[in-house]
Amino acid sequence: MIKVGIVGGTGYTGVELLRLLAQHPQVELCVITSRADQGMSVSQMFPSLRGYVDLRFTHQDEAHLDQCDLVFFATPNGIAMNHARTLLDAGVRIIDLAADFRIQDVAVWEKWYGMSHACPDLISEAIYGLPEINREQIKQARLVANPGCYPTAVQLGFLPLLESGIVDCSSLIADAKSGVSGAGRKAEVGIMFSEAADNFKAYGVSGHRHLPEISQGLARVAQQKIGLTFVPHLTPMIRGIHATLYARIVCDTDLQALYEQRYANETFVDVMPAGSHPETRTVRGANCCRIAVHRPQQGNTVVVLSVIDNLVKGAAGQAVQNMNIMFGLRETTALTSIPLLP
Repeated sequence: MIKVGIVGGTGYTGVELLRLLAQHPQVELCVITSRADQGMSVSQMFPSLRGYVDLRFTHQDEAHLDQCDLVFFATPNGIAMNHARTLLDAGVRIIDLAADFRIQDVAVWEKWYGMSHACPDLISEAIYGLPEINREQIKQARLVANPGCYPTAVQLGFLPLLESGIVDCSSLIADAKSGVSGAGRKAEVGIMFSEAADNFKAYGVSGHRHLPEISQGLARVAQQKIGLTFVPHLTPMIRGIHATLYARIVCDTDLQALYEQRYANETFVDVMPAGSHPETRTVRGANCCRIAVHRPQQGNTVVVLSVIDNLVKGAAGQAVQNMNIMFGLRETTALTSIPLLP
């Protein structure tokens, strides 16, 4: 059994991790930390887990995380980097669901996240946890940087185009929409029901923290500098991301075949039939990215539609997928739930 600890188990990502790991046949949930809610039972905070998770929240200073095989950090940015070295030195493997280790250029990270990095030397060791690109590296990793939700949907959507070199990499556009759970489990005016319901708005147009992460990943795939316009939007739904991606074609090819061949062996990427329009509700609760590719009027623009559940394939589900890879388990273990509908 894999002895697992979760740091920061009180947010939406944390409870999603608990939901998935409670059903994992090879996992022993040992400890879940919370400074503010220490002593409270998990099922008291999250009644949906009653009968599945029999633990109480523990203060991190008393959690004995060094006795775990793996620790997930489901914490705000800037937390994991302060504990990573101690845990790694103790032989504990880490999956960070925040952004502490996603960006390789420390100066870029510090600019976008507004703080000094506590262990910049570990960034070069961290493996970016997008299995569809880095599966082999993840197998041997001690430290995995779990991708962000927008970056997952956008990169999986663009990946076949950039790998094949058939689009102009200087003018990529990602028009993405997210449900309010992407903002986290917190009290904030902009995500209150009466503010977010019956409303639709863009935000972060001048610059969003996920932009450098997406640009870094796409540039690696394209093996050249890329130009990306990324505009996120808040939509009045709880879960889901819909990314509409645009690129200019410079070399003709069968786009449907390109996508089907690229993802033929990827269980968690579903390339839909030609002419499809994937919906966020078709991935709700599932570790799945559904993709459709279009070429309107057979012109020189390709439009890719990519949908995920931001809390599953965009966060906790992908983290469990990475754990399975790291420990040599079947990649789909505990991740085969059918999406919820309606």
